[in-house]
Amino acid sequence: MRSICVVGTGYVGLVTGTCLADFGNQVVCVDIDESKITQLRKGKIPFYEPGLKEMVLRNHDTGRLTFDTSLVEGVKRSEVIFIAVGTPSDDSGHADLKYVRGVAEEIGKAMNGYKVIVTKSTVPTGTGSLIEAIIKENQAEPHEFAIVSNPEFLREGSAIEDFMHPDRIVIGTESPRAMEVISKVYEPLYLLETPIVKTNVATAEMIKYASNAFLATKISYINEMANICERVGADVGTVSHAMGLDKRIGPKFLHAGAGYGGSCFPKDTKALVYFGQIAGYLPRIVQAVIEVNEERSGHLAEKVKAAVGGSLQGKTAGMLGLSFTPNTDDIRDSPALALASKLLDAGCRVQAFDPVSAELAKEEVSGLDLRPSIGETLDGADCLILMTEWNEFRDLDLNDLRSRMKAPVFLDFRNVYEPRKVRDAGFEYHSVGRV
Repeated sequence: MRSICVVGTGYVGLVTGTCLADFGNQVVCVDIDESKITQLRKGKIPFYEPGLKEMVLRNHDTGRLTFDTSLVEGVKRSEVIFIAVGTPSDDSGHADLKYVRGVAEEIGKAMNGYKVIVTKSTVPTGTGSLIEAIIKENQAEPHEFAIVSNPEFLREGSAIEDFMHPDRIVIGTESPRAMEVISKVYEPLYLLETPIVKTNVATAEMIKYASNAFLATKISYINEMANICERVGADVGTVSHAMGLDKRIGPKFLHAGAGYGGSCFPKDTKALVYFGQIAGYLPRIVQAVIEVNEERSGHLAEKVKAAVGGSLQGKTAGMLGLSFTPNTDDIRDSPALALASKLLDAGCRVQAFDPVSAELAKEEVSGLDLRPSIGETLDGADCLILMTEWNEFRDLDLNDLRSRMKAPVFLDFRNVYEPRKVRDAGFEYHSVGRV
């Protein structure tokens, strides 16, 4: 058992701390937000993630997982400190490291012996060296420490499974001692024969960005293929299936739809372009990926406009799903909200329902008419727009919904439904890249 401090109780920090406690470690999760810590001590989770609440309660009850507002105490009591604070994009697209810098300063001031400082936050290459310099500058007296980059690869909605059964663990450090310490932290995963990639800090930092940018590329690529398929009468579903059977390509992230969103892909692709340029090279493919994704909501708005008769003014759209992906309440860069904003700006009323993120969405997009159920969302609507593939949207009562709507128009922007089934139910059906 190791003593671990996780700084930040956002999505990455809380999942990381909870799972490490479940491995048998003594973990304290630290956050400056007193209200959040108070709620966590009561077993209340600040965001929606399947299975997380139960795991937090179980480990908190055993005493392995605690919550505190004092970073000083967390650092002094721990051998390993994970930095898991936000790195949002600034106006230029660069990752804003102010929270990372602040944490590094406090760690330096609180250090009382050998520490392994692990960056879990997604940070540009070179941040490890920056953290090392900041800690040295702020030490009251010199103490030995080591810097490790250990990027996370968690998907919202399946974070527990991803942490406990990862595709790989990446550990980047120049210190053999720190490599041994962090390898021991992840020892339970060795039993599952999880691949462990051991490298230096800069390479580990780059792996995260390269991975996310490539996955975002697959999404934008297949959406471009869908645009072409719509114009030539081809079926993008069959195209992507056939492509995915090629082992060199693989089937994942080849699902045409509304584009990518969430806390990682939009932020990380922009950051990669920015620090690539700072290093003297413009990543042109990644830049194009961003442009294709940013154009997606406009393309979908045009599809809605055409489906409801050529004008959105005075029309009513019933939108199902507001989070960027199912099984999360995360609305950051949600394609649904981007589309809703365009429809509202064009004079269209947007009635919307989401199982968990409705209230958050209303704070983000003014003018949304939130409804408490699927049926009420479609009352009087000129069209149904499916934007998030929650399981409860996969088997809709089409006859009931058609009877509630002003016009039977179904726009399936996640390609969930088989076209013939919807058309047989009396709907005019539109999807993405399918005939």
